[in-house]
Amino acid sequence: MLCLKRLPFLVLLVLQTALANAQKPDFTARTISLPAEIADRNNQLSGLYLRNNQLLLLAESRLQEHAEAKMYALDLASVEAQLAQKSAELAYKKYVIQNLEQIRARIDSTGQHYEGLEAVTVLDDVAYFSIETATSSPYCYVIKGSVDDSQATITLDTHYLVPLAKPTLSNGAHIYNAGFEAMSSYGKRLLLLYEYNYFAHDNYAFALPNAAVMPDIPQLIPMQRLPFRVTDMVQEGKNRFAAINYFFNGADDSVYRPAPTDPNTRLVRPDTKYQNYCRLIRVYYKRNKVSWKPLFELPKEYMTYNWEGLAAYRGGYFLINDKYGPSNQSTLLYLQKK
Repeated sequence: MLCLKRLPFLVLLVLQTALANAQKPDFTARTISLPAEIADRNNQLSGLYLRNNQLLLLAESRLQEHAEAKMYALDLASVEAQLAQKSAELAYKKYVIQNLEQIRARIDSTGQHYEGLEAVTVLDDVAYFSIETATSSPYCYVIKGSVDDSQATITLDTHYLVPLAKPTLSNGAHIYNAGFEAMSSYGKRLLLLYEYNYFAHDNYAFALPNAAVMPDIPQLIPMQRLPFRVTDMVQEGKNRFAAINYFFNGADDSVYRPAPTDPNTRLVRPDTKYQNYCRLIRVYYKRNKVSWKPLFELPKEYMTYNWEGLAAYRGGYFLINDKYGPSNQSTLLYLQKK
């Protein structure tokens, strides 16, 4: 007969076991050898998206640094061949993004300051991008453009410019270097998560109910408080997404450090020093609210990369960093299901 006095202990044990299992990745980490043109650190790759037989890699396109506005497309068959050790060569092409300079001029003319492209998703033959702005700018933006595969171009619609107000701290201060880095389509809609979602006051995700049409005001979706950064997101099922949850140990990112008494502190400060930390989380958008739970931590050797892009593929995940990490260039990682 079950002792009722032991029930709380048993419940706690079950919860701890479930959490431990959620943190253990059932994947093999595989590094994919990128062509030198794509791996070049100056691209500062910032987003991934799977489209048809292509893996799209978005360059941050920092026009203020005279970078080219572009996105690369890896042929998935050649990626598969490399993973199977049948070939080391990756077939790819480059898509030129047109009209971004005009959109940048529109943004800067309002007193905002364009910094770069951060996330990409594609609906039919229309690509949507999120734009990050300087810390002092009150808004980030969503833009869209038509994809022409035959010409390898993406022509931006210069009339489509959706402002997203940056959430702020209680004193009105902006979060350093934060934008809407996580964006995913679901149906014909877009869901965007701000990079920082650990406000003491309410936290919100943003939704565009009909991505093709500029909304008067983006929809605010209540969101469960979430520590650390969110740097990309991908839909995996109905109302279900995966996202990168990342912590950088630098002093400039001190706003992302949980309080010493916060249980999350043990993840990023196991001893006396802060350490980089990265995990994937499961995100749910149900009953008009966003919630989450841990999926698994990345292997220790990949914790120091600044992972910026995520795509789900055959039960596993592709991840891309910008340029920060031991490789000093962009690294494409595939977490392959065992």
